[in-house]
Amino acid sequence: QVQLVESGGGLMQPGGSLRLSCAASGIIFRLYHMGWFRQAPGKQRELVARLFADMTTDYADSVKGRFTISRDNAKNTVYLQMNSLKPEDTAVYYCNAVHQWGYGDAYWGQGTQVIVSA
Repeated sequence: QVQLVESGGGLMQPGGSLRLSCAASGIIFRLYHMGWFRQAPGKQRELVARLFADMTTDYADSVKGRFTISRDNAKNTVYLQMNSLKPEDTAVYYCNAVHQWGYGDAYWGQGTQVIVSA
């Protein structure tokens, strides 16, 4: 059974930093593209960052230069380092896994809440 378990969310002041983690099980982690998405109240889920199996990355324009995605294949974990947080970063953040060759389903975690507020 595939599981993606996010952690690290919470309340932070504007300008602060948080690091999200997503621990994966039930998949051959190194064969998967990993991503972080977010969904703010009343808005559609949107891509934040992706880290492909070949270690290339892709970021939403709104987070470029502030967020960094990384992965540890030995720990089956993907991270999202979020710096210079803004109130508009407030959302539920979801981890996503997609096989690099498109096999099977896309997998999602349960989400972790990030609130950026003074």
